[in-house]
Amino acid sequence: MESAGKYDYIIIGAGTAGCVLANRLTQDADISVLLIEAGAKDDYVWIHIPVGYLYCIDNPRTDWCYRTEADAGLNGRSLIYPRGKVLGGSSSINGMIYMRGQAQDYDKWAELTGDAGWRWDAVLPLFKKTEDHYNGGNDFHGEGGEWRVEKQRLQWDILDAFRDAAAQVGIPKTDDFNRGDNEGSGYFEVNQKRGIRWNTAKAFLKTVARRGNLDIMTGCHVKRLRIESTTQGKACAGVEFTGGGREWFAEASRETLLTAGAVGSPQILQLSGIGPAPLLQQHGIPVAVDLPGVGENLQDHLQLRMVFKIKGAKTLNVMASNWFGKMKIGMEYAVNRSGPMSMAPSQLGAFTRSDPAQPTPNLQYHVQPLSLEKFGEPLHAFPAFTASVCNLRPTARGHIRIASADAFAAPKITANYLSTTEDRKVAAAALALTRNIVAAPALKKYAPEEFKPGLQYRTEEELAHAAGDISTTIFHPVGTCKMGRGDDSAAVVNSRMQVRGVAGLRVVDASVMPTITSGNPNSPTIMIAERAAQLVRGARD
Repeated sequence: MESAGKYDYIIIGAGTAGCVLANRLTQDADISVLLIEAGAKDDYVWIHIPVGYLYCIDNPRTDWCYRTEADAGLNGRSLIYPRGKVLGGSSSINGMIYMRGQAQDYDKWAELTGDAGWRWDAVLPLFKKTEDHYNGGNDFHGEGGEWRVEKQRLQWDILDAFRDAAAQVGIPKTDDFNRGDNEGSGYFEVNQKRGIRWNTAKAFLKTVARRGNLDIMTGCHVKRLRIESTTQGKACAGVEFTGGGREWFAEASRETLLTAGAVGSPQILQLSGIGPAPLLQQHGIPVAVDLPGVGENLQDHLQLRMVFKIKGAKTLNVMASNWFGKMKIGMEYAVNRSGPMSMAPSQLGAFTRSDPAQPTPNLQYHVQPLSLEKFGEPLHAFPAFTASVCNLRPTARGHIRIASADAFAAPKITANYLSTTEDRKVAAAALALTRNIVAAPALKKYAPEEFKPGLQYRTEEELAHAAGDISTTIFHPVGTCKMGRGDDSAAVVNSRMQVRGVAGLRVVDASVMPTITSGNPNSPTIMIAERAAQLVRGARD
């Protein structure tokens, strides 16, 4: 095994969090940092064209191409489970939606961790610090930061009508989802710059890649952390990985920062002997630290994709149905960086309650002027729109567990979607609410006709079953290395993201979220990394 050198800090994963950490830690010229990434550079053209997510997801060039285990809640189906494998990580292949969640999300984290530093009023300045909002800075938004936020560059009459219909059934219109209360409907703001995807590699990494104290190694697969015994207990000495056909060891003199995401981070911990002892022993891995919570507490947003045929409105189904239409779309993007090729996967959003007893909105809509059977298949031949709705606070919990001691083997991802009575009840209510919105007067002129799941599903039980047929992940896995108080036996890290029982090791990514945010978790992950950078730098003083 060859030496890759000795560094103050080693960051594992150049994804959303890893790029932020690399930027912030190397601001100190006397600190050396190694950033290890399993994927390649983000030089694939489809990463940067917003609609290119269609060609990046489930593509081994940019995606780990995971799949879930067959799920009873989905009536036996297995789903693709995209995770970015490229500089920028999932920010290079995601939906580009800028969303923070609700103030109560972070106040709950503070309660669960015993750390007031996670409260909304404490993390809001971190969101503002990284943000470069198109409308400038104010009490809720920042300007001049690295993370560009812009309005979308297109508008659809059918989506405007859906927004009007939502207002008619009591969902108010809003012009900003990111002030701590996201109730209402409006067009999503996106992480783009003049119609081009803005990933964390562009925002945080490329501007500092030439710093003399930062080394970046791409195409390198981490096999395990090297855990050693010291007089004080267990400590992380560095990282063993492969790259360029060779075996490497890099030594970390201060800390190793695991930023491999909600799937990769627990997998690497387990491969390194940190995790549930019975699981590790099953695969012949010596137990360094018995941490039962590693890989548990998996949470995700499951979207229920209702499809409605319509008449008299422009949709992408029709616009892209022939070569002339596709050519026109391509020309519009080439000339103006606008039109359907600049689209995020979802344009219109709405946040509301499945029932009045919910203290805050627990449903999120992603509404699209298109429809298809499932991701990767052609658009339908008829004009239609899709109203996807997800439960923001699922009670089901899944898990990530290694399938073998082979570091190159994909872990088993068991999501347990719709496995609780509460989640099935919310799913049925969400489908019924969508029907109420579509039946409102504002959409009447388009004569909407339910195509999926179909009006034959009526009762709560029938609708819950239908939800299992039409649902798919919206790619928001979190929670598998959760933060918690000292008396929480399921917690993997403390509120400072330090791994329990192992000195010199932190996890810094969406896996540390104790509960999922009420919205898309990419920008909250940037905030987590920003706070981690402050904690790491503070620990050095």
